[in-house]
Amino acid sequence: MPGITREEVAHLARLARLELSGDELDHFAGQLDDIIGAVARVAEVAEQDVPPTSHPLPLTNVMRADEVRPSLTPEQALSGAPAQEQQRFKVPQILGED
Repeated sequence: MPGITREEVAHLARLARLELSGDELDHFAGQLDDIIGAVARVAEVAEQDVPPTSHPLPLTNVMRADEVRPSLTPEQALSGAPAQEQQRFKVPQILGED
């Protein structure tokens, strides 16, 4: 597999609107080539009978179960509000909208 070229890195840099020097193009070409090679090696090892995973260890959801509990009434929730309107907190307008 041929390595990534300096011209390909320059093309990617233009697409990303990055200005890279000649030394940076050479440096990144080598780094990207190493990364692509590592990914290719992983792809060679992956077998069809190995299921894809998102994490190497099995995880379970540790959230507690939902349970209905008493909560504040609208009047109680708004009791300390400096301003309220139609059972809602009233706040100053910030976007110039009506």
